[in-house]
Amino acid sequence: MAKVGIIGGSGLYQIEGLKDMEELTIVDTPFGPPSDHFLSGKIEGTEVFFLARHGRGHHINPTEINYRANIFAMKKFGVDAIISVSAVGSLREDIKPMDFVVPDQFVDRTTKRDCSFFCDGIVAHVSMADPISGEIANILINACKSLGIRVHEKGTYINIEGPQFSTRAESNLYRSWGMDIIGMTNMVEAKLAREAEIAYATLAAVTDYDCWYDGHDNVTVDMVVEYLRKNVDNAKKILAVAVPEIGKLDKFSAQGALSTAIITARDHIKEQKKRELKILLEKYIT
Repeated sequence: MAKVGIIGGSGLYQIEGLKDMEELTIVDTPFGPPSDHFLSGKIEGTEVFFLARHGRGHHINPTEINYRANIFAMKKFGVDAIISVSAVGSLREDIKPMDFVVPDQFVDRTTKRDCSFFCDGIVAHVSMADPISGEIANILINACKSLGIRVHEKGTYINIEGPQFSTRAESNLYRSWGMDIIGMTNMVEAKLAREAEIAYATLAAVTDYDCWYDGHDNVTVDMVVEYLRKNVDNAKKILAVAVPEIGKLDKFSAQGALSTAIITARDHIKEQKKRELKILLEKYIT
């Protein structure tokens, strides 16, 4: 069965219902430690690895998250697919607080994050035309529908740097571009997951209308937390339905993403770099 990674965002710091649950010590990676200890367990026989993106207690801001360590650790655990549960703001009136969105596209507006495993002597260019794995997205959408939870089946997630919320001018600019939801974390995760050949999809929980909507109070932490508490229970229900279905899959679209992506001449790649990235490179470079 496939192994499933779950990255919990704001408000989702643990997963109930995991059987054979075990807390794993922080995994060593070439990029430093991940955000927190991992929790491992099983949901209806499917092996799950859970990580709190911001650390339990929410003490790591979006820019400071060690995204490379988080995704590399998932790869070390043999994870085949990652579900990212994330709080987002809505940039459309019909996408309401308490809705869920399974986006199919991203726009990256971040500037301060390490977004590739391939640096310091090795270069790879993976395709990001379709950043979300369709097979995982479809399972999440069907899980929402089976539970009677309102879900939007596609949308574009614009990833801002943060940690500040948008200005009104920025919010209206993003709307004019056709963006649907706004968040601070998922684009880098999607890029790194693709480099690691791990299927990736976002389950976005809508908490607010950002600050563009005249009929809505300006976004505040209190507002986000209030809707998060309501959304988290639904997110857990969706995961309980979706994870076993993902576990049944034996093929993922992200597999083979590196097969034609590594451009650096093999004799120019340092042995130390080969060792550091062995779990990513071993299929392609000896």
